[in-house]
Amino acid sequence: MSYPEELRQIVDRHLETVRFSHGTGPDGADTTGLDEAMRYSLLAGGKRIRPVLCLATARAIGRPLEDFLDAAAALEMIHTYSLVHDDLPAMDDDDLRRGKPTSHVKYGEAVAILAGDGLFAEAIGALSAAPAPAERVLEAVSLLCAATGVEGMVGGQYIDVSAPTLDAEGLRHLHSLKTGRLIRASVEVTLALGGLDEGEREPYRRFATLIGLLFQIVDDILDVTGSDEELGKPRGSDERHGKFTYVSLYGLDRARSFATESHEEALAALAGAGGETDDLRRIADYIYSREQ
Repeated sequence: MSYPEELRQIVDRHLETVRFSHGTGPDGADTTGLDEAMRYSLLAGGKRIRPVLCLATARAIGRPLEDFLDAAAALEMIHTYSLVHDDLPAMDDDDLRRGKPTSHVKYGEAVAILAGDGLFAEAIGALSAAPAPAERVLEAVSLLCAATGVEGMVGGQYIDVSAPTLDAEGLRHLHSLKTGRLIRASVEVTLALGGLDEGEREPYRRFATLIGLLFQIVDDILDVTGSDEELGKPRGSDERHGKFTYVSLYGLDRARSFATESHEEALAALAGAGGETDDLRRIADYIYSREQ
């Protein structure tokens, strides 16, 4: 099965319409440069896995895709903000992202920080505008904020830059926060907006948790085996920065075994979900196939 390019194209077309600035305001302040920096990173390409997961989940639960475009955009804005900040000299100090100069290289550190901040704020605004009952929107916003904050992506990044050493349990916890929470939220936000009953959500949640783990394991493998062109950034970045990865802790062969197990478990979880889940399966297969 191939990646659901149809959904990626829907996401890309919607993101192209997003504008963050209306130019010069009545006080003479001009924020078009910030708008440019935000859109530069947001429109840099990629598979759009998080927003595509959102739309694939909407399709699985039988909801109209157009009702989830705001949520999909919000998820990609959050992901992009995290990349802009991760690339900064104080964090990973990377010069390339998706084959292009990183935001701080192109616009300077100050503008890159503001662009990331702006993307975060605009993401919350976009999700708040989702066409759903207020209580569902509130739950979705709460889920996204939790996945992004101290008990999610930001907390994972803190552990990544501050922990002197990690054991197997610590590594899994790190990646469940830094990478897994936002991937899981891409599904959970959709379930919340779609008004799915609590009991119906569990197979989707388990699937999302497992593909979040799978994504990170494969990412760790590709940092060793992939090319600069495939990665869109210099190969071996994790090793150069002394990061803890599944490969550094377990070795390449065991990391590949973990990836296979996570993929199989994710598909098993998905089998327990109702609805049209073909696109979700295709996403899981694509993530797994990246390292094959």
